[in-house]
Amino acid sequence: MPVDARHDRDPYDPYDLREAMADEEAAALSRRRLAVALPVIGVLIAIAALVVGFVTGASPGGGSAGADGASASNPPRPAPTAAAPPAVVETFDRAAHSLDDPASIWVVVNKLRPIVPDDYEPADLVDVPVAHTWEPLMRHEASDAAVAMFDTAANEAGLFLASNSAYRSYWAQDEVYDGDDETTARPGYSEHQTGLVMDIGAESGECSLAECFGETPEGAWLRDNAYRFGFILRYPADKRDVTGYTYEPWHFRYVGVDLATEMRETGFTTLEEFFGLPAAPDYE
Repeated sequence: MPVDARHDRDPYDPYDLREAMADEEAAALSRRRLAVALPVIGVLIAIAALVVGFVTGASPGGGSAGADGASASNPPRPAPTAAAPPAVVETFDRAAHSLDDPASIWVVVNKLRPIVPDDYEPADLVDVPVAHTWEPLMRHEASDAAVAMFDTAANEAGLFLASNSAYRSYWAQDEVYDGDDETTARPGYSEHQTGLVMDIGAESGECSLAECFGETPEGAWLRDNAYRFGFILRYPADKRDVTGYTYEPWHFRYVGVDLATEMRETGFTTLEEFFGLPAAPDYE
């Protein structure tokens, strides 16, 4: 019945009186049901809060489980540490060629490492078709590299080079040796015998076989570009205590492009230091 209709009831009408009593009973029943439901709802809310707290790690009191330290069942995650730097991986194979075999392009010859056998002669010696003072011979691979280097110096920089000496046999070295162990190798201890060395100068002859060659345009170009063709300046000015020889800006040794480039990129200027060999300032 509409609410406003209840105001028109007659309190003395038996029908209206029954209607009023029924309404009161219905209202009382609703109040009792509500009184029972509220505690149940409260319990359900409390249970839900406990479940949520357990899942998220919160304590029943609203704090986190780690507020007073981590629990045994839920230890805290360790603080992140700085990432370790990547390991340096050696990619250059220093054992690719022998350092002892005179036929190896990496053979190391110095005052402590003679050529064995002492009468060794390369099997692949060829003429080197470049300008020269004495007709040069070198091993085939080194000869090709020298020709390419001479051509590039002329084409790129307008510089003209010449060979002053290349392969020398044991007996030729015996004739060259003058007794000065800082400037000339003894027979059997000369890199020239490997067929991998050329003494290079300017075609003009300026400063040939002299320290001043390093200050000429030709000497500077060779110093900066020889590695591109597989050559290294074998006796640098500051390595007398390692190589045993004074500065020879004309003496270039063929070791192949790979090794020459690796030495340049890693800052090594002598074969002894690059391969971890003993210095050889003097003969034993």
